[in-house]
Amino acid sequence: MTKRATAKYKLDRRMGENLWGRPKSPVNKRSYGPGQHGQRRAKKLSDYGTQLQAKQKLKGYYGNITERQFHKYYVEAARRTGDTGENMIGLLERRLDAVVYRAKFVPTPFAARQLVSHGHVKVNGRRVTIPSYQVKEGDMIELSAKGRDMALVLEASKSPERDVPDYVDADHGKMTAKFLRTPKLGDVPYAAQMQPHLIVEFYSR
Repeated sequence: MTKRATAKYKLDRRMGENLWGRPKSPVNKRSYGPGQHGQRRAKKLSDYGTQLQAKQKLKGYYGNITERQFHKYYVEAARRTGDTGENMIGLLERRLDAVVYRAKFVPTPFAARQLVSHGHVKVNGRRVTIPSYQVKEGDMIELSAKGRDMALVLEASKSPERDVPDYVDADHGKMTAKFLRTPKLGDVPYAAQMQPHLIVEFYSR
């Protein structure tokens, strides 16, 4: 487990935003950066700094994604036809752990990654333990019998904190979800503004 997974709210402080829209985020009480000099006026970022921050924000949002893996999403997105930034968002939202999170089976992307890794998630009846597994349109996702009874899952499914987006059809009674379509940037309910075009500029320098 990386340091980011064990101290996820540090990313909130560093970015100065509540990335996941959670009520426990420290940014809700302290909107300034961490450290003894955190309250000083932030310096204006260069173009490179702005692009880097956009990359770190999106990469951090999806949990424990390494730089190597994140760059692969960019390469694949650029290879496909259409807008590279939109393609990148689509690939990230098709991750199995992202779909589990969107279906409100867990409270955070980090918990979704753990749920998948521990073998509590099935895709079309087959157990999948790879969080980065790419879900296809029409795929059925379901939790194992043990996973359905977990307190974390039961609390998340009943939480009014966020809604299930329209590209995922979730049934919290049966703990199943169907991935209906690959979303565009405007369809994804990010709690903070994401700017994939800046990430494209960063990697295409």
